[in-house]
Amino acid sequence: MIYERSGREAKTHRGVHRQFALLSKDEASLPADLRRFLAQAYDLKAVADSATGPEAVVPLDRAAAAIETARRFLAAVEQLVVTQRGAG
Repeated sequence: MIYERSGREAKTHRGVHRQFALLSKDEASLPADLRRFLAQAYDLKAVADSATGPEAVVPLDRAAAAIETARRFLAAVEQLVVTQRGAG
């Protein structure tokens, strides 16, 4: 979506979050929970990759919910890209 709408590629996670937020902020067909998903999923990734101590665990129900949200996110973004290509 970032490349399709801006012609640019984000080079970092932070850049992806920023560009996606800018490009999706006025997208009525993308629910707010999906617009926030990238940042939330990155937090889970950071915990899984490098956290230590009691906060180093991602509960199974939270991981399962993130996977389901990821499916919805991908389907919604794919639809936006397909719609944009069709309109262009």
